[in-house]
Amino acid sequence: MSDFSVKPVLTGDRTVLRPFTEADAEVMAEIIEDPEVVRFTGAPSSDLTLERLRSWYGTRSEQPDRLDLAVTDRATGELVGEVVLYEWDSHARSCTFRTLIGPRGRGRGLGTEATRLIVGYGFEQLGLHRIELEAYGYNARALRVYEKAGFVVEGVRREADLRDGEWVDWVIMGILDREWAALSSTAR
Repeated sequence: MSDFSVKPVLTGDRTVLRPFTEADAEVMAEIIEDPEVVRFTGAPSSDLTLERLRSWYGTRSEQPDRLDLAVTDRATGELVGEVVLYEWDSHARSCTFRTLIGPRGRGRGLGTEATRLIVGYGFEQLGLHRIELEAYGYNARALRVYEKAGFVVEGVRREADLRDGEWVDWVIMGILDREWAALSSTAR
């Protein structure tokens, strides 16, 4: 395995995952501020200006230690979210996965397909051994998407975060290369 310096375009039936550009900053700003995204990922930093977002998304393709891809609706080309492989450990051939899908991308299977596409790329093209993630225990939709993609619950960090005055759990999930390979193509 080398690194994440190659930024692919991954095409599914419903989505196209592509490298980010500076031009994606405005749409991503809307998505990041969406109330449901905030509920499941946390409020964006107050210093997250459009200029900073332009710089962030404009430099994603230069990062050899992570893979940030824009999730677009294949039918319309509309940007609806992102998928990211990061915290790459070359020795353990592992990384962490995260995603966020904005309001225009929800409820149509786009997040599920985007998750499967990037996880498949990680195992089949990058030679990863393990991909892990953490999600809030109350984010039932995301947990369902991850289970459909083959992730298994490995543990729960109980009351690990204080959100809106209530303690909430983090669910830790992971998938191994052999588990991905064992899934039939219809299950993926």
